[in-house]
Amino acid sequence: MKIAVIGGTGLIGSQVVRNLNAAGHEAVPHSKSSGVDVISGRGVEEAVAGADVVVNLTNSPTFDEASPAFFQTSMDNLLAAARKGGVGHFVILSIVGVDQVPELDYYRAKALQENLLVDASVPYSIVRATQFMEFMDDVLSWTADGDTVRLPATPIQPIAAKDVADAVAAVAAGAPLNGIRNIGGPEIFSLDELGRITLSHKGDHRTVVTDPTAGMFAAVKGDVLTDKDAHLAATRYADWLS
Repeated sequence: MKIAVIGGTGLIGSQVVRNLNAAGHEAVPHSKSSGVDVISGRGVEEAVAGADVVVNLTNSPTFDEASPAFFQTSMDNLLAAARKGGVGHFVILSIVGVDQVPELDYYRAKALQENLLVDASVPYSIVRATQFMEFMDDVLSWTADGDTVRLPATPIQPIAAKDVADAVAAVAAGAPLNGIRNIGGPEIFSLDELGRITLSHKGDHRTVVTDPTAGMFAAVKGDVLTDKDAHLAATRYADWLS
């Protein structure tokens, strides 16, 4: 199949392209650097033309109140091009529990993206992943202050980006789900515990202080960012760290 991977040069997209091409498909990466701008619409129709499948892995440049507008505009442009080009399968990557955290602008924006796809009358698949292992350094930086890092005890089920890319590629190469597939890592930690494990592995002697009000994940209620019944990936956090 010919598969247009929009956002195909990023952390997940580049691996999805590699996986699909290795499986014998013609996966073509598209990004702003290659002349495809999902906000202005420049190059979008050309990127989608002739594709059997579109995989949209573009992401908002911010996590704030501007993010809903990004997903509204980008999906409007991509879906219009997909309908015009007769695309038979449209895939996006989202977040486990994304519709359960309305307090966060970015999560509301991703839920909007899902709803736009569901309502678009295009065969589709939504892959929802738990939190990426690769983002842990960013999470630690958000609430670092001197010798301490403040983190809530939010339950987290970290998954390696490689495993996410494998799952997205597999879904893209299959029949449309017309629904959601949840994927997650094999272990669940509290975020503060995960912070301590990460710092210890790096030889970083800062102290993690459990603070239920600290950082973005403080808005998360309960264990909505985890799913024990998801399709579980193989990579454990300790193995990824090593």
